[in-house]
Amino acid sequence: MNSINRRSVLLAGLGAAGAGALAACSGSSGSSGNALIDPSGSAVAAAEKKRPSTGRQQKLTLTAAPAMIDLGGGVMPRTWAFDQRIPGREVRLSAGDTLVAELSNQLPNKTATSVHWHGLALRNDMDGVPPATQTAVRAGSTFTYQFVADAPGTYFFHPHVGVQLDRGLYAPLIVEDPKETLAYDDEWVVLLDDWVDGVTGTPDEVFAELRQGMGGMGGHGMGESSSPSSSGMEGHDMGDMGGMDMGDSESPSASPSSSGGMSMKFMLMGAESDLLGGDAGDVKYPYHLINGRVPADPDVYTGKPGKKVRLRIINAGGDTAYRVALGGHKLTITHTDGFPVEHQEVDALLVGMGERYDVLVTLGDGVFPLVALAEGKNANGLAVVRTGSGSAPKATVRPKELDGMIMTAAQLRAADGVRLTSARTDVTHQIKLTGGMDKYNWAINGTPFDMNDPQANPILIEEGQRVRLEFVNDTDMWHPMHLHGHTYQLGVAGPRKDTSIVLPKKKLSVFFDADNPGQWMLHCHNAYHGEAGMMANVAYKA
Repeated sequence: MNSINRRSVLLAGLGAAGAGALAACSGSSGSSGNALIDPSGSAVAAAEKKRPSTGRQQKLTLTAAPAMIDLGGGVMPRTWAFDQRIPGREVRLSAGDTLVAELSNQLPNKTATSVHWHGLALRNDMDGVPPATQTAVRAGSTFTYQFVADAPGTYFFHPHVGVQLDRGLYAPLIVEDPKETLAYDDEWVVLLDDWVDGVTGTPDEVFAELRQGMGGMGGHGMGESSSPSSSGMEGHDMGDMGGMDMGDSESPSASPSSSGGMSMKFMLMGAESDLLGGDAGDVKYPYHLINGRVPADPDVYTGKPGKKVRLRIINAGGDTAYRVALGGHKLTITHTDGFPVEHQEVDALLVGMGERYDVLVTLGDGVFPLVALAEGKNANGLAVVRTGSGSAPKATVRPKELDGMIMTAAQLRAADGVRLTSARTDVTHQIKLTGGMDKYNWAINGTPFDMNDPQANPILIEEGQRVRLEFVNDTDMWHPMHLHGHTYQLGVAGPRKDTSIVLPKKKLSVFFDADNPGQWMLHCHNAYHGEAGMMANVAYKA
């Protein structure tokens, strides 16, 4: 639907893709009359020069193109992917190395795209956010991202145009620490994703349906979210998705006449989670993947009993939080969003979209399910850890650890070396999360982000300031809030993160040092909420 591609259409008219930052940004000013630092201006170049660099370069080409991919179990959807696979190939470098990544856009229908390096504090004009920091890369064009990756940790990359995040264009990015203090025998990157593309529809079709809101659904308002019949629809386990979803979209109950004929093909009713404070998600996904595999045909990690393994867990999903547990094992949390925390032993983890957790686990003897429960959605992703003999677990397995001790980010503490030094707060910004499912009008401070004018309504900061962001969630839904270009601290001694869950009707205070000049997106990492407008520009004054 054309309305969905407004971003791509807008960007296609903005001139040559390789131009980097938009000409419109130079000497740019926000609507408040304050001049903003230009994404490719001298302040950004100066900050980049200060980053410790090894002088080594790692070069790669990322080709974004249509692909038919094998998710296992005979599921072969058509999607868009990097180099014909999902996830894309892992990119691994050492802290201080320079990444030189050429994006070649081979997408169809003149679709523009970009690459955002999620979680990395990098130079602003390489952040991959059209139209704020660069012109989108037009179909048939290339653009080279080049930056120093100086912060070790677990990251990933994905597009920042429309709802392309919910296709197959993503891959892990690991920045290794040459001074690593953790001792372990092996590591396993665990990439979680909720999948719709090429199975029941496209993300653009999902967004078009969601955009109609629930206000036009007559008697089917928010109340339906607690009706037993609607949650029962989701009760069929998604592992045996033999067309249940397609059938469901045509069943009379799925598109009630009271909705004026409104399609209910993608909207999920009755997803409830106490951990998420109520409504767990908007979108009905036919599959939940771990490392690009469906539960019926899972990815298998083979190891030896007694060995210590570092799992790097990344949620690349569009609308799903995952509760992650390894049957028969405890997990020791060591990092979140790339930064070390005081170690904590847990049974399970809650991982919102865009969040990453590193955990250590000492492997037992046998065959064990690694389950990513789609929180509140009665479905799961599955991978298998095999260290000995035994039969493979069922696709629908629910290890008891899922209901054990779950620690949320707010209960973690930053490790000594990365805790912010105590300092007076120079500026506080209230970030009110607004909107709802009724009109699907998600926004920050009541104003949806304007793609035609990315510098309108900036959240102004100045280099050198200690900044406090006070998230106030006025909505009935949780939001994973992601800040580009910085890592903030939860409260006085909480973990350092770039993406945090803000529960409905709750507040969350975070602090960061304004040490990376430019214009940076602050947005909900639910792909559909962000695209609807829950995004703002945190901009440095020139």
